[in-house]
Amino acid sequence: MLYDLIVIGGGPAGMMAAGRAAENGARVLLLEKNDQLGVKLLITGKGRCNITNTEPELKKFIGQYGQNGKFLFTALNKFSPQDTLLFFDNLGVATKVERGQRVFPASDRADAVLSALIKYLKKNQVETRLNVEVEKIVTRLRDKNSIEKIILTNGQELIAKNYLIATGGKSYPGTGSTGTGFEWLKKMGHHIIQPQPALVPIVVQEPWIHELEGLSLKNVAISLYQNNKKMDSRFGEAIFTHNGLSGPIILDMGKKIGELLTKGVVSLKIDFKPALDEKTLDQRIQEDFLNFKDKMFKNSLAWLLPQKMVPVIIKLSGIETNKKVNIINKIERQKLLGLLKNFTLQVKKTAGFGAAIITAGGVDLKEIDPQTMRSKIIDNLYLSGEILDLDGPTGGFNLQVCWSTGYVAGNGIV
Repeated sequence: MLYDLIVIGGGPAGMMAAGRAAENGARVLLLEKNDQLGVKLLITGKGRCNITNTEPELKKFIGQYGQNGKFLFTALNKFSPQDTLLFFDNLGVATKVERGQRVFPASDRADAVLSALIKYLKKNQVETRLNVEVEKIVTRLRDKNSIEKIILTNGQELIAKNYLIATGGKSYPGTGSTGTGFEWLKKMGHHIIQPQPALVPIVVQEPWIHELEGLSLKNVAISLYQNNKKMDSRFGEAIFTHNGLSGPIILDMGKKIGELLTKGVVSLKIDFKPALDEKTLDQRIQEDFLNFKDKMFKNSLAWLLPQKMVPVIIKLSGIETNKKVNIINKIERQKLLGLLKNFTLQVKKTAGFGAAIITAGGVDLKEIDPQTMRSKIIDNLYLSGEILDLDGPTGGFNLQVCWSTGYVAGNGIV
């Protein structure tokens, strides 16, 4: 059978592109190597699926993607976050907006989003095949600028007028995102910007860090340093893991940390009390030590820190746990103050693709037509989603790339 379009990859971008092309009248075949569609979609937002973000200013929205964000200008104009909300509402998915303008399904269930997309595919008669893996993409002998056919691992050959690759990046390889698409595209002449983990936790050098595992930090400031120079800083939430740190602040800095680690030593400084400058905090500590003068040091930190943090701070301060606070000297107090305002950790590495939410890098955007998502190198090839050199912070920005580029590709094909 000759298809108008074969889509390789049944993630959010692939499903959107397949459904949209079929909605426009194309005969579409969607191939997915897993035993179900949207495997990675089901784990986004910790299983809640952060669908998009309602930041109203397009310029600010695009700015979230850095220098490459301007590539999305056309796609976001054609299929905006508001269009995303309407799209899912029409498929029966009620949504809600939470802090940071993050949009989630009202049910807090990612499977509600996946079910809606499957409904969309069925409604538009997209043929879907699961447990199917592509072995090879064959370009024409005489015309290397177009794809002739694809060959599956079982030897079957499939032919279409157009092809779309939406195989994602290399993050969470257990979901099928192994970077195979990058290898196909290299062979076809595309330039691939080196993929690297993004929105990724970090591993630190300090051996005692496991003592803080599971401790959540709220309203803290974390700064990133290299060669005594501040390279980045964020305010918000983080969480200690068994070997390092995760949470929104860390994830958003993960890509930057990975880049800096290739150049040398990287450290993080946590300010547990960003609302107070050092002088004010020191005065508060002195006042409390005066009020708690008969208390032992180990029992005087409850107002300053979460309970799980106290033993670690005591150990690092070098102050004896049973020492009465009224005899703690200025040098000791300054050491405590430094730990509260500049709690320093040395970064060992990022947690890698296995723990990364998305992939930074990918197909060079200069080789893609932003109006249609068509390759400028292979005439009948389209690309959408994470395989592109586009990545944004947490908050729904990366799924919006999938919705918008998938939609534009589905339109462009027809």
